[in-house]
Amino acid sequence: MWLVAAGLGVAAHASPIAQTKGDFVDKFRQLEGEDWPTPTDYRNAAGAPGHRYWQQKVDYRITARLDEPSRTISGSETITYHNNSPDQLRYLWLLLDQNYKRDHIAQRAETVSPGGQISMTEVRQAMRYKEWEGGFNNLKVTDASGRPLKFTVVDTLLRIDLASPLNSGAATTVKIEFTLPMPEARVVGGRSGYECFTKADQDGNCIFLAAQWFPRAAVYSDYEGWHNKAFVGSGEFTLEFGDYDVSITVPSDHVVSATGVLANPEILTAAQRARLAQARTAKEPVYIVTPAEALAAEKGKPSGTKTWRFTASNVRDFAFASSRKFVWDAMGVKQNDPQVPLVMAMSFYPKEARPLWDAYSTKAIAHTIDVYGEFAFTYPYPTAQSINGPVGGMEYPMMTFNGPRPVKDKKTGQLTYTERAKYGLIGVVIHEIGHSWFPMIVNSDERQWTWMDEGLNSFLEFEAERRWDPKFPRARGEPRDIVEYMVSRDQVPLMTNSESVLQFGNNGYAKPATALVILRETILGRELFDFAFKEYARRWRFKRPTPYDFFRTMEEASGVDLDWFWRGWFYSTDHVDISLDKVVKARLDTRNPEVEKAWGRDKAKAEPTPLTIARNTQVPVIDRDPATRDFYDETDRFTVTAKDRKDYDGLKKKLEPEEAAVLGFKDNFYHFSFRNIGGLVMPVILKLDYEDGSSETIRIPAEVWRYNARAVTWQHVTPKVLKAAEVDPLWETADADRSNNAYPRRIEPAVLKLRDDPTGDNRMADSELEVTPDSTKTRPIKKDEKKDEKKDEK
Repeated sequence: MWLVAAGLGVAAHASPIAQTKGDFVDKFRQLEGEDWPTPTDYRNAAGAPGHRYWQQKVDYRITARLDEPSRTISGSETITYHNNSPDQLRYLWLLLDQNYKRDHIAQRAETVSPGGQISMTEVRQAMRYKEWEGGFNNLKVTDASGRPLKFTVVDTLLRIDLASPLNSGAATTVKIEFTLPMPEARVVGGRSGYECFTKADQDGNCIFLAAQWFPRAAVYSDYEGWHNKAFVGSGEFTLEFGDYDVSITVPSDHVVSATGVLANPEILTAAQRARLAQARTAKEPVYIVTPAEALAAEKGKPSGTKTWRFTASNVRDFAFASSRKFVWDAMGVKQNDPQVPLVMAMSFYPKEARPLWDAYSTKAIAHTIDVYGEFAFTYPYPTAQSINGPVGGMEYPMMTFNGPRPVKDKKTGQLTYTERAKYGLIGVVIHEIGHSWFPMIVNSDERQWTWMDEGLNSFLEFEAERRWDPKFPRARGEPRDIVEYMVSRDQVPLMTNSESVLQFGNNGYAKPATALVILRETILGRELFDFAFKEYARRWRFKRPTPYDFFRTMEEASGVDLDWFWRGWFYSTDHVDISLDKVVKARLDTRNPEVEKAWGRDKAKAEPTPLTIARNTQVPVIDRDPATRDFYDETDRFTVTAKDRKDYDGLKKKLEPEEAAVLGFKDNFYHFSFRNIGGLVMPVILKLDYEDGSSETIRIPAEVWRYNARAVTWQHVTPKVLKAAEVDPLWETADADRSNNAYPRRIEPAVLKLRDDPTGDNRMADSELEVTPDSTKTRPIKKDEKKDEKKDEK
């Protein structure tokens, strides 16, 4: 816990409120001043950058060479570090995230299952590490004049000791030389590397994906100082913005995709430049490098090298991809933004990715730019790229690596794709391109708070997928799909550090995405949520927010106190389970004995006859001997007496007209008893079905739980007669147990499945249609050409 004195960056916190008597739990206790850092001149109480906000700027000029035979990158970089902080810096910390030495921290900290089993992938990885060691080698660090600077490598970190302190407002330049052996991504793993097509039926060429491939400056921030936590494997890369000028030398027949814009377009043929110009206004993707050109490069023999040069402004990282196998298509995406009116959406992929990538990759980029631009801000960069390779999905400025491919039939060699692969590609492109907004521009700290980029991005991915296809088969965001995780013992709070999360996908992606869907649809409503979310994105565009900046902005811009929501969804492992335990139908006592005693008699008649009476078949004494009967046998407690009538007549004379009207109120009072079993307070969405066939849904705000977070009784008044009631009828709150939502209780339907063999879902391969690698069009085929129904899915 820390306290920040205004403008000084010193820290402390008030102690939480202690409960010493009773068992009251205040789920609505304010987080401000207790769990959240005190506002400063750098980050104000409204959740916006303060008037003294600052962040560093780091510029890079890099020359790099890809040596294909050794699969190694060698590079030389000049880093210009601008110290915009109020502090003097005596050293700089840089990141070496791909420092895959045999003894690096992620490797040494890796755990295995105690079950006595091991996968083939794990065996291959162990074998590879015996013969191969990655990591940064041949490091040489000098100042601008070439004088050596002392440096220290600490696992995945590099500290450079400056010759003299770097004062506030000043800049310094350091030069670094290095080599980096690239890992084989499908064996060693990681977020980049190479893939070679070495099977007998393929061509033996490679795709190279380069990321985290050069020493990059670590963040120095107002809230943490140096962000020098080693890369253990999960927490990703928070970085500083800057300008890049990068020259990459590759084999002459390679096509290169990279962050930024191509500064030497003359490296392309005249025909390719003409196609690129045509693509700017095309309504469909245009091939820049055609499939025929890519195939010719694969079959040809490389001679010499070419240098591709890219420049990028105000980006926080730089990645590139290189291969002679690349087909390249592109199309322009128009934006209503005078600064960037047109974005070039581009895809790079080998023939093995066709026809799937031709059909969907670039169009998915364009769709993402439209949807995310609506929810946050228009895309600020000139290009957005999707590259197929061995990395399943990873994001960098203007660059994404995406994995899904079609499947080759073992007998025919025909390429088809499963429904899973189709939607997997569309979904991963949306997700990775979406990271351009979070965290490539809204620059959150991924190494600490996974949900700030993965969760917010998964939420927008969910919205984009729904707009692509209302029945898009994805689960991250739909409330009903997070239930299993919400009740899991593996759940940890969303505010847990990235490296300590037990179920990374559910915690970092699915739960925060679902929380934001619920916040938008159920709690704030779309109008308030969309305004506040866009305000957060606008405020922190090209800046570095913390979770508290997000929480404060959403509350300040929406005008709704959401501390209870953040506490439940982000700070706890409570789940939603609201039970409707009882419904009582009541009415006002009219005080009229004719009415009330008749009601009492009807109620008594409706009660079952006690078993002890029903089994006594003998004739009772009062029936055998009439002399034993008297007044009390001829009347009952529901008989209206003369005194009852007299008392009622006297009461009516005493009542004021307004009081008499109250006694004449005939509406029904329904009392609903709710129990919060899961612990997470939420609004109660209550659907009421009446005997006249009508229905209504009432949204009871979460504040209904403020006095008692465990059980409450709520009242509804209506002239109608209630037939049934149900909590959360549209499954919008992630309620974990729906069996206690309905009143009266329902019999839950279920199907008991036998153990079966799962079947593939490649309906394209199973159909009587042929999809050729050179076209996304289909043609009927003869019955004797029908493919074997058993398909091989990667």
